[in-house]
Amino acid sequence: MNPPSMKAPPRHFLPIIEHCLLVYKLWHEYRNNFPKKSRYTLGDKIDLLFLQTLELLFIASYQPKERKLLTLEMAIKKLDLLKFFLRISWELEVLDNKKFIVLSEKLQEIGRMLGGWRKGLETKTPPKKDGGEKQ
Repeated sequence: MNPPSMKAPPRHFLPIIEHCLLVYKLWHEYRNNFPKKSRYTLGDKIDLLFLQTLELLFIASYQPKERKLLTLEMAIKKLDLLKFFLRISWELEVLDNKKFIVLSEKLQEIGRMLGGWRKGLETKTPPKKDGGEKQ
């Protein structure tokens, strides 16, 4: 009898998660070229923000509608922080122009996807009524 394969079957995620994962892989290659003095400070911070954004997107993909919007708001904040720290790395000339532009354009696309997801949820989810007001 042949031993079971150790390779996991391919998993399909939401398009936004797939897109973010591809951008993270690109970032991971770029991070290896960071100067050592920035790789373990600024590079680690950017890496952490990428991973936190991916984590929040993954969590949101499994949450019920009523909790999903809050998680998406947190993911949007992480994405904005990620863009901010990438800009810092570019301004410090740790990340060159070409790499910064490529990452920025891809992150802008993820931001548009996130905004669309959020807007779709907002239109489907009625606002909560204030319990203190009479109707």
